[in-house]
Amino acid sequence: MKLLLIHSDYIEYEAREETPVAEDEAALEGRLEEALTAFIAVEEGDEEDIESVVDGAFDEIVDVADELGVEGVMVYPYAHLSQDLASPDAAVDALKRIANRLRDDAGYEVGRAPFGWYKAFEISCKGHPMSELSRVVEPREVTAEDEEEEEEVGPSEFLVMTPDGETHDAAEYRERADEDLRVLIDDEVGEGSGGDGEEDKHIQMMQDKEFVGYDELSDPGNFRWYPRGKCIRDLLIDYVDNLVVDYGGMPVETPIMYDLGASCIHEHSEKFGERQYRFESGDRKMMLRFAACFGQFSIMRDMHIAANDLPFRVYEMSKYSFRREQRGELSGLKRLRAFTMPDMHTACADMEGAQEEFRRQAVLGYRTGDDLGVDYTAALRTTRDYLDEHRDWFEEMVEEIGDPVLVEVIPERKHYWSVKIDLAVTAGGEPMENPTVQIDVESADRFDIEYYDDEGEHEPVLLHYSPSGSIERAFAALLETAAESDTPSLPVWLSPTQVRFVPIGDEHTDHCAEVAETLGDAGIRADIDDRDESVGKKIRMAEQDWVPYIAFVGYD
Repeated sequence: MKLLLIHSDYIEYEAREETPVAEDEAALEGRLEEALTAFIAVEEGDEEDIESVVDGAFDEIVDVADELGVEGVMVYPYAHLSQDLASPDAAVDALKRIANRLRDDAGYEVGRAPFGWYKAFEISCKGHPMSELSRVVEPREVTAEDEEEEEEVGPSEFLVMTPDGETHDAAEYRERADEDLRVLIDDEVGEGSGGDGEEDKHIQMMQDKEFVGYDELSDPGNFRWYPRGKCIRDLLIDYVDNLVVDYGGMPVETPIMYDLGASCIHEHSEKFGERQYRFESGDRKMMLRFAACFGQFSIMRDMHIAANDLPFRVYEMSKYSFRREQRGELSGLKRLRAFTMPDMHTACADMEGAQEEFRRQAVLGYRTGDDLGVDYTAALRTTRDYLDEHRDWFEEMVEEIGDPVLVEVIPERKHYWSVKIDLAVTAGGEPMENPTVQIDVESADRFDIEYYDDEGEHEPVLLHYSPSGSIERAFAALLETAAESDTPSLPVWLSPTQVRFVPIGDEHTDHCAEVAETLGDAGIRADIDDRDESVGKKIRMAEQDWVPYIAFVGYD
């Protein structure tokens, strides 16, 4: 589907002459003022999955309309945007769906010009940088394997495994669970979310504290970072970088876009299961990466990996990763469209080695919770066959974790992984999955990754790992955790200002500056409040800024 979006002073049309495919349900004349006019061509390929195309067009139109602040949208069929048109019935159906959703779901005043008529129209374009925009929406590619999986794979079973090796039905265990596990069970099993439907607390906090803000000139789900927030974000990035490199991850850097014409890219992107940014570059269909999988796998493929190199770990702080979340799914730093993902992939000799690496990486994931001052609750996800075959290993994992763990048992494998662990923060009443480890049993074959020993070439088992989850989600977890405290704060090592000097009198300001400079040389972030305000007001300001240490300099 192709869209031409015009921010118009007004759009006015009148149907003059019908064609053999003319519809008779839309108004034959209409006018909207201060509106977004959406000229739309429904294409033949859209009929493969008209629902996903309608969803995509709705999202694109709402994104632009919201940014422009208009209250009206004109849906206008415009076949001239494409030479590969859908059937008239499919086109009318799609246009009706888009118009109805804009009216019923988004609350716009909607006009819809009739399909299949020769029309006279007059439009006045606003003439600013966003007044003329084009968009392309493609159907989600559904393979025969996808359709077969939808038919054959039933619902998951949810269990709770305790450190003594016992398993229980998750819903029945709920009353015995602690609050964090109960929130996770409610979210997964569907007994009712632990949240209250209100906006996540971190969204208001990140703006009030001038950490992170929205930018109406960008795509929703992209943020601008103010100096204090940028400081915290950079500290988190440095922390994770050092943690993973100390563990043995070798830093690399890979592209942010990939060719969907390559079978390995296309197959892996379809297995991922989340919405993606896809676009055309010349005659190539491309996508923006959702993680660093593609690039790191291609590095592994092209390197000579010896058996004594295993486990072989490559790592990237992918500062530009993208998921095309629907607008209604966006939620501050918890769910966004552009994010920073610490991403490591590990090649292991066999499943036994992969399971040991999985255990070690999970332990390292728990360490990030301790260092950040947030609590994690674990969910293990696996297939029925894998659980039955490796039950002893699962029991050892839960025993080492030392707390009951939610276990999702999937009837058959439908992703590239056979087992994964998600460590979730439940502060705020809804789980945020942060660190994750996954054992991937497909990608080594898909990307032709091999390691070598005296006996020849062998296919490794791969792991995906993020020790903290995305940096943005880690930040959201910090803020949601702080919001539950009587005295909200950040860990001292993450505080933009760690020490604030408050001189009692002007004559003490120079000494404060000297001491602050000395602390700065030692790596401690210090500043001075030398405003002409009362000491009490300066204390309140420091508390509002979450400064952990306040130093008063002077004498009574």
